[in-house]
Amino acid sequence: MYLLGEVHDNPEGHALRLAQIEDIVRSASRPVIAMEQFDREQQSALSAALQQCPDAACVVARAGAKGWDWPLYLPVIALALREHIPLLAANVSAIEARAVMRQGLAAALEPQLLAGLGLGAGVPPDVDAIQREAVFQGHCAMVPKSALGGMVQAQVARDVWMAQLLQTHPQSTVLLLAGNGHVRKDAGVYRWLSAQDRARTRVHAYLEAVHAEDAALYDQVHAIASLQRDDPCAPLRAGSGKAPTP
Repeated sequence: MYLLGEVHDNPEGHALRLAQIEDIVRSASRPVIAMEQFDREQQSALSAALQQCPDAACVVARAGAKGWDWPLYLPVIALALREHIPLLAANVSAIEARAVMRQGLAAALEPQLLAGLGLGAGVPPDVDAIQREAVFQGHCAMVPKSALGGMVQAQVARDVWMAQLLQTHPQSTVLLLAGNGHVRKDAGVYRWLSAQDRARTRVHAYLEAVHAEDAALYDQVHAIASLQRDDPCAPLRAGSGKAPTP
C-alpha cells in the first residue's frame, strides 16, 4: 500500500508523483488508485465513467468534485483508463463534513467502526492537538479556536474513511492520492490503518518546504520547488480587517 501526498496546485509535485505511480503500477499486483478528489457518493458514477468514457476529461465531468485543479489530475485518470486500473472515490463530501462539524464523527461513520478505532468517545488528545494546529495554520491562523473542534472532526472523518476504504482491497496494491496532511503518519490516514496494513504501507510526501521533523511523519520526502502564489490569507484579512481573536 502506498500513501502518496501532494501540494494540490503544484505541477512539479504532480509530475514527479505521476512518474512514481507509473513505476509502481508497472510491476504491481492488481493496482487500485484511490483519489481524494472524488467524493465517496460518486463511486457508482466514477466506476461507470471508467467503463464508458473515451478520455479523462469525460470521467471528471461525470464524477469529479468541484473545486479541484482538474488538469493536474487528468494524467493519472488517463493512466487508469489506459491500464484498466480501478479508481476509488476516497473523500467524504463537503456536505457530510459539515454534518460532522455539527453532529460529530457518527454523522459520517458507523458507530461500530468508531468504537473499534477508539473514537467512540471522540478524537484522541494527541491527534486532536496535532490536527487543531494544522487546521489553525492552514486557515491563516484566523479561525476562532472555538471553531476548531468541529473542523478537526471533519478532517479525522476523512482520514478514517480513506483508511477503511484502502483496507477493502487486501489483495490489491492500493495507492492513495491525497494532500500531504492526510498522509502524515502521526495523525492522518496511516494512524487509522490496522497494524498489519501499516507494516506494508509506504508513505511519501511531496513538500515545498522540508523540515527535519518531516522524517518522522513520512517514509520518504520529495522536495519540490515552491510556487509563486498570491498571498492566500489576504482575502481573509481584507474581509475581517484583522485576524479573529483565538
